[in-house]
Amino acid sequence: MKLEDLIAKRLGVGTRGARALILGGRVAVAGAIAVDHRREISRFDEVLCEGAVVQAAMKRLHLMLHKPAGILSATSDPVHRTVLDLIDHPDKDTLHLAGRLDRSSTGLVLLTNDGRWSEALSDPATKVEKVYLVGTDRPIPMEAVERFAEGFWFATEGLTTRPAHLEILEECLARVTLVEGRYHQIKRMFHRIDGIRLTSLHRVRIGPHELPGDLAAGQWRVIAGID
Repeated sequence: MKLEDLIAKRLGVGTRGARALILGGRVAVAGAIAVDHRREISRFDEVLCEGAVVQAAMKRLHLMLHKPAGILSATSDPVHRTVLDLIDHPDKDTLHLAGRLDRSSTGLVLLTNDGRWSEALSDPATKVEKVYLVGTDRPIPMEAVERFAEGFWFATEGLTTRPAHLEILEECLARVTLVEGRYHQIKRMFHRIDGIRLTSLHRVRIGPHELPGDLAAGQWRVIAGID
């Protein structure tokens, strides 16, 4: 929302009145006198008019959660428990997910009230790495490494997946690194390799955010050090 629109709406002075207040030096944003009446204002900006609070600044909130199996990656659901049901924070109702996991999958989930932060993590154009540990129902052939690197044609979406890194850790365990997140992508890619099915899918990292070893399933914590 533009600053003049916020002032007009909150103070009931109309656009002209709001603009006059701003150009008259009577409005401050984040502690500094505002000079641009068309400036975009987010809910994280404190806005004052003649020293009175027009909008209090909302605090940016970034959380990580260790999602257990059976929990839905959603903020509400009429039937199933969701990730938000696991969080005990006074501002949890302001949160949304920055990347989802299937209900049966486990591991790192990020939540925030900051749309720019979540968009930067989930936008395919930013090529943020997501890392998963994957269990399979049969041994993974070495040819799968090259197949993942080449990409797979998904006819439903009409595209070829971006190169993914597959590291075989054990005959039925691998580490997969992606820079995109298509619908059931890892499950579908493995199924192209001799019909392999997944027995587990566990996310351990999203970009710079790694699931801590001391964060047990069902637990969450605030991510510190993010402006």
